[in-house]
Amino acid sequence: MNDDSALSCWAAKLLSVLRIISAALFIQHGAQKLFGLPAAMPSGPVALFSLLGIAGVLELLGGFLVLIGLFTRPVAFILSGQMAVAYFLMHASHGFWPIVNRGELAVLYCFIFLYLAAAGGGAWSVDRMRARSDAPG
Repeated sequence: MNDDSALSCWAAKLLSVLRIISAALFIQHGAQKLFGLPAAMPSGPVALFSLLGIAGVLELLGGFLVLIGLFTRPVAFILSGQMAVAYFLMHASHGFWPIVNRGELAVLYCFIFLYLAAAGGGAWSVDRMRARSDAPG
């Protein structure tokens, strides 16, 4: 067995690990905006029907769906778009480089979610379980 085949058996599992960890971290952003948990926003909780409130709902609910791997591809695509919009609305005007404008998390989440939209939820996802149960036989 060569090294590539030994590692390739872990690809779908590690895709799930990337999905789970990224979503768990992302959920915290929504919980912070909506509930002030695990730490309060500097300005306090945001109004639900504001731009930040809608972002918080997407982060909390979308993050949960990605965490469990349910509807991973469409939800991750929406969250990727949300992070692109967040970068250009909140960060890009403060300088070109993400490290300067503090937008590196938005860029990173954008591309992680874009990857998940293309790759799916991986081995440990509700999507994978549903696909198995829908298979004939």
